[in-house]
Amino acid sequence: MKKGEKLLGIIAVLIVLLAAKFWLKTDLLFFRLLIGTGLGYTLARAYTGFAGSVNRAYRTGSTQLMRTLMFMFFITALLTTAFLFGKDPASYNLWIKPINLGVMLGGLFFGFGMSLSVCCASGVLTDLPVGLPRAFITLIFFGLGVFVGFPVQNTASWVQDSWYSTYIGIRTMGGVFLPDLFQGDGFEGYLGGLILLGALCLIFTVLSYIYEKHQIKTKKYTGLPIEKLQSELKAIDLKNFNLFSADTYYHFFEKPWTLKQGAIVLAVIFTLMMGVTGAGWGASQPYGIWFGKFLMLLGVPAASLANFTHLSASHFTIPFFEQQISVQNFGIIVGAIIYLLTAGKLSESFTAGLEIDKKAAALYALGGICMGFGTRLANGCNVGALYTPIANFSLSGWIFLIFMILGGVISNKFSDKIYS
Repeated sequence: MKKGEKLLGIIAVLIVLLAAKFWLKTDLLFFRLLIGTGLGYTLARAYTGFAGSVNRAYRTGSTQLMRTLMFMFFITALLTTAFLFGKDPASYNLWIKPINLGVMLGGLFFGFGMSLSVCCASGVLTDLPVGLPRAFITLIFFGLGVFVGFPVQNTASWVQDSWYSTYIGIRTMGGVFLPDLFQGDGFEGYLGGLILLGALCLIFTVLSYIYEKHQIKTKKYTGLPIEKLQSELKAIDLKNFNLFSADTYYHFFEKPWTLKQGAIVLAVIFTLMMGVTGAGWGASQPYGIWFGKFLMLLGVPAASLANFTHLSASHFTIPFFEQQISVQNFGIIVGAIIYLLTAGKLSESFTAGLEIDKKAAALYALGGICMGFGTRLANGCNVGALYTPIANFSLSGWIFLIFMILGGVISNKFSDKIYS
């Protein structure tokens, strides 16, 4: 079975690299598919995701993932600076998002839902092959949450208007662009912006260490088996290297990546995406579009959807594989499947995640709705309102992070009561 899966994995790679190039209409769509596949593969192979930053800390006491995210945020911002320095930042589609009640409530809702469903906007896609019932229920209700949140996002001033904006912020999405606060530092504000961003990363890292130390001291720390496995993995033995061996295949295709390796690859992919498309990583808006397309199958006209959501009808009429972010999201699913196939883990992982009870299904549905609605209040999910804004030097990402963590803690306490 494993040999068959590995062969299918190689075939899937060839299909993505060869067939998809001629199937998709434009080179940019093909690029989006490749980017999505890379993201999905990395998230799956590094066993990483944004939802775990709160759940792992609360449930196991481990803050390794949270600390890794801080590392990823900083190196991505550093790489992004290479595109921005010496140019007009507003010429890029920077996600300098508004600071308002929306980002706070959105972060709270998203964190609450994220912890209930044990996944996030991108994680729900990578989880489809390994936890189909949970991920599918979450995805359906995520789409519903996004759809009903569209009118609020597109009409409410408390979601659209920022309490405070800087020069570049006003010229982009209306928020605070950190380098604007340090004009005159000799590096167009980026030196000061990086120092402040690095300080914020350091604060969250130190707090994470303090929390984990407290959990160990109070004997509440259990750790996570996959994190322990990742930390104990050995590098390939170059002295006894044999290209055509099971050991070489294991190191190149099966062996999990460490969290830090995954963070570096994600940062590189993000930077490549930024350089080619001029924008960062977003994932959640298409879920509401997909829900709208489902309603169209039931007979609801696109014009009615447009009137309700305050989006143009073209959002709902454009074919799935001609919408860039939908193609990229599809690529995330493909990338996760490719890793599981080439590692010989797909069938085992798929069957292990098939059983859920009614109570869990209800919680996943609630989690999906909360996440979806929260993304519209915050103008993005944890890649669109957290990762990309922070990498783009937006202060809004840090505010979203604080309220996302708070929502995640409340969610875990809520789950404890439900199952007690």
